[in-house]
Amino acid sequence: MKIFRLLLRVTIGALFVGHGSQKLFGWFGGGGLKATAAGFDQMGMRPGLANAIAAGTAEAGGGALVAAGFLTPLGSASIIGTMLTAIHRVHLQNGPWVTKGGYEYNLVLILTLITLVEVGPGPVSLDALKGQERKGDLWALASLAVGGAGAAAAHFASAALAPAPPEQS
Repeated sequence: MKIFRLLLRVTIGALFVGHGSQKLFGWFGGGGLKATAAGFDQMGMRPGLANAIAAGTAEAGGGALVAAGFLTPLGSASIIGTMLTAIHRVHLQNGPWVTKGGYEYNLVLILTLITLVEVGPGPVSLDALKGQERKGDLWALASLAVGGAGAAAAHFASAALAPAPPEQS
C-alpha cells in the first residue's frame, strides 16, 4: 500500500494547505491577507496584495493537490515556486542553516516534493485511481522547472513594479 509515501504526501500537502490559509484567511494563527500583503510589500514583493494572494493560493492549492495525489507534478510545482521565492527573498542571505534563519528547511521540502513526483503519488491517490499517475525523472524535472519559472516571474514582476529610487540632487 506504500503507507509511508501516503503519509508523507498527506502531511506535506496538509501543512501547505494550512500555510496558504494563514496567508489568505488568517487561519491557524496567520496574519491574513492584509498583514501578509504588508509583509510582502516590505520585502519588495510588489504589489503585496497580488503576491500574497498568489503565494497563499499556490501553497493552499498546491498542498491540496499533493495531499490528494491529484496532478501531483502541478501541485508540487506550485509549492516549489513559493519555496524558491522564500529562499531568494528571505533565507538565502542567512546561509543554509535554519538555526540562523537559513534555507535548509525550504531546500529539504523542495527535494522531498521532487522525489514524490519522481516516484509518483502512490496507489492511494486520485492520480492512480484515474490511471493517470505522472511520475519519473522528466516529470520531477518539469515540476522543478515550472516552480522555478513561477519564482522567476514573481521576482521579475516585483522588480518591474518596484518604486523608482529617489532622484539625487
